[in-house]
Amino acid sequence: MMPVNRDFSRCAALSLRILFVLAGSVHSQQGSDSRVMDNITVRQGETVLLRCEQGGAMTHTAWLNRSSILYAGNDKWSVDPRVSLVALNQMEFTIKIEDVDMMDEGQYICAVQTSSQPRTTSVHILVQVPPKIINLSRDIVVNEGSNVTLRCQASGKPEPSISWNYISNSGGLASEDEYLEITSISRQRAGTYECTAVNDIGKDVQTVDITVNYAPAVAEGRDVGVTLGQRGVLECEADAVPEADFEWYKDDRRIFNGLDGMEIVSTGSQSKLTFFNASESDFGNYTCVAINKLGNSNTSFLLYLETAPTSSTLLQGPSAVQDGSGSAMAVHAHTCLFLIAFVSFLLHL
Repeated sequence: MMPVNRDFSRCAALSLRILFVLAGSVHSQQGSDSRVMDNITVRQGETVLLRCEQGGAMTHTAWLNRSSILYAGNDKWSVDPRVSLVALNQMEFTIKIEDVDMMDEGQYICAVQTSSQPRTTSVHILVQVPPKIINLSRDIVVNEGSNVTLRCQASGKPEPSISWNYISNSGGLASEDEYLEITSISRQRAGTYECTAVNDIGKDVQTVDITVNYAPAVAEGRDVGVTLGQRGVLECEADAVPEADFEWYKDDRRIFNGLDGMEIVSTGSQSKLTFFNASESDFGNYTCVAINKLGNSNTSFLLYLETAPTSSTLLQGPSAVQDGSGSAMAVHAHTCLFLIAFVSFLLHL
């Protein structure tokens, strides 16, 4: 019995649907009661209520979406679990749709069959969607002087506006378009670029990193003086991307770490050549060479002998002072003798 009743209910609802469609078509030409409500704007993920006034003379009622029945009276025809009945009585027929998405946008019709004529009420749901960046350039590595194009595309409703900002160093607006063009990029333009998609609902932000490769540039070498048997250090610095490898030479001979009492330590952008016990053979001209895949650069150093103070030099200072003191004492002695003679002369007058 239950299957028969269910089939009968569905058959009756289908007949009601056909009746509403045909009646609406006929009465649209004969001045049927048709109402249009204001659009309902809802954000993606929210819940929307669709309310339809009934009236005491109502015999059948249904909510439809694009000619598909959602509810025919108390009977749910939609298989969507997000759609449910809120109220059905002589005053109103209200359903709700939870977790609204773009597919729910469109026209909804409440059809009411009265004893006199059909009545329809239509409403349009507008779904607003926050921006989402869906197509973004990946982090890239380029050589200095190359042309670079970054792309950022986003979905959303209303359609989002897109802008690019350079957030490394001084930062600033780079573009107000989904494409960012950089012609002949320099090392100063390397860093992080931020794409922002914005509409009335919200915004989405993602970043792209640009690495710019360039050949080494070595800082000018500084000459160093060292006394025999003491420790001396030559320091070489190079600005390069990727980081440079370092080589040291004395005249035309390459120096290797650990040979002849010398140590080479290279870390990041700096390389140090250390002499732990400087000897006569260590003094002379040295060259530091910085190398990466884009080129090389070099600078020269002079390691020279710095003379230590001798014992005679150390003694010279005090004796000079002593000589000066003796001369001063002689001047004072002559002055005293002059005064004594002058006083004796006055007494004999």
